[in-house]
Amino acid sequence: MELEEALVAARATNQSVLTTIRRNGRPQLSNVVHAVGDDGLVRVSTAADRAKYHNLRRTPWAALKVDGESFWSYAVIEGDVELSAVAERPDDPTVEELVALYRSISGEHPDWEEYRTAMVTERRVVLRLRPTKAYGALR
Repeated sequence: MELEEALVAARATNQSVLTTIRRNGRPQLSNVVHAVGDDGLVRVSTAADRAKYHNLRRTPWAALKVDGESFWSYAVIEGDVELSAVAERPDDPTVEELVALYRSISGEHPDWEEYRTAMVTERRVVLRLRPTKAYGALR
């Protein structure tokens, strides 16, 4: 499977399963909501207290699985991951990226001030997966 074909599948849905690597080398899977940017990066919001964040700080690699229209239809995108800084202020660059991510997935928030404050309180970060490999079967 070509990377572009997998990215088309990832753009068709925002729901996916993210796989990271635990300290013991075993996989850790998380259901996540993602967006694929015009730059080809896959972005996911997470909190700095989550296992996936700690796993990615240690081993900055992940795989993202998206489902197609049937049980046998799927795409997996693997790649290196970069983590943003932890959100510290409602107007910092991380919160601005989180706002853009939210908009790309859900549109406008009813209270952006509340959202920005929550991102700081929850110690949110953006994980950016840079696709390097894809496999799967889209049917």
